[in-house]
Amino acid sequence: MKNYKELLQIYLDYQRENPFEGMPDELYTPANYILELGGKRIRPILVLLAYQLFEKNVVKALPLAHAVEVFHNFTLMHDDIMDNADVRRGKPTVHKKWNQNVAILSGDVMLVKAYQLLEQLETSSEIKMLLMSEFGKMAEEVCVGQQMDMNFETAGIVSEEEYIEMIRLKTAVLLAFSLKAGAILAGASIGEGNLLYEFGIHTGLGFQVMDDYLDTFGNAETFGKKIGGDILENKKTLLWIAANRMAQNNQLAELREWYSSNEISEEKIKNVTALFKTLGVDKFAEDKMNHYFDKAENQIKQLTHLEGITPLMELTKMLQTRTQ
Repeated sequence: MKNYKELLQIYLDYQRENPFEGMPDELYTPANYILELGGKRIRPILVLLAYQLFEKNVVKALPLAHAVEVFHNFTLMHDDIMDNADVRRGKPTVHKKWNQNVAILSGDVMLVKAYQLLEQLETSSEIKMLLMSEFGKMAEEVCVGQQMDMNFETAGIVSEEEYIEMIRLKTAVLLAFSLKAGAILAGASIGEGNLLYEFGIHTGLGFQVMDDYLDTFGNAETFGKKIGGDILENKKTLLWIAANRMAQNNQLAELREWYSSNEISEEKIKNVTALFKTLGVDKFAEDKMNHYFDKAENQIKQLTHLEGITPLMELTKMLQTRTQ
C-alpha cells in the first residue's frame, strides 16, 4: 500500500501531465497557476487513500482526485476575491496577478472542469451518477458554509452551534466527500462509504478548530503566517465565541472594545490573546479539537481490518499533530 508521499507524487505527476488548455489564455492559465501554487493536496490524497482501501491500483481514481482538488482551488480563487486577499501560499492571488474579472471567470471554468473530470471516470453509469449527485450536494453545502461565514461578519452574536455548522459545511464536507467518493469508486459498500464520510466530517471539524487555535496560539515560524490574523480581522472564530460566553462584565467589555476596533497592532493581538488565556479559551479549543479527533478515530477503527488503513491513519495523525 502506498503512503501519503507516494500518492502525492502520483497525483502531482497526473496534474502536471493534464494541464488546462485552450484559448483565450486568460481563461485557462490562471487555473493552472493556482493549482501549481503548492499546498498539502490533502483532499485528492484522501480520495486515493480511500480508494486503495478496496483497490490497490489508484490510477482509475486520479480524475476523481483531480476533480476534488480543482473544485477546492476554484473555491479558494473566489474566496480570495471576497476576502480581497493579496497573497495565496506566498504568491500573488489570481485577481491581483490578473484582475477580478479574470479570476471570477477562470474560477467558473474550474468548476466546469471538475464536473468534466467526473464524467471521465471509468465506472458504471450508476456509480458515476451517484458520485456526480454527491458532488453537487457537497458543492452546494460549501457555498452555504461560505455565505454563513460572510453573514457572521456582521452578526452581533454567533453561537457555538452555528459556528460548528458553518465549518462543517465550509470545510469538513469536502474532506468527507473525498473519502466517501474514493471508496465508492473502488467498489465499497454504501455503509463503508458513509463510515468514511463521518470520519471525514469529524476530522474536518477537528482540523478547522485546530486552525483557529494555531492562528492565535501557534508558533509563527512553523505556522507559516502571522499569528493573530483572526484577531486583527475581528473574526468570530470558536475562540471568540467561547470568550464571549466565559467573560465576566469587565472582561466582556474589554473583548468587545477590541473587536469593535479596526486597529492593526501587536498590542491588540497581545491583549486579546492574554484575555483568551485568562478565560481558558486555549484549553477549551484544545478539548474541542481533541473531541472531534477522538470521534474520528473511533469511526476509523471500525475499518482496521482493511489492509490499506495504515496510510490513512498516518495521514490523519499528521493532521492532528500539525503546527501549520
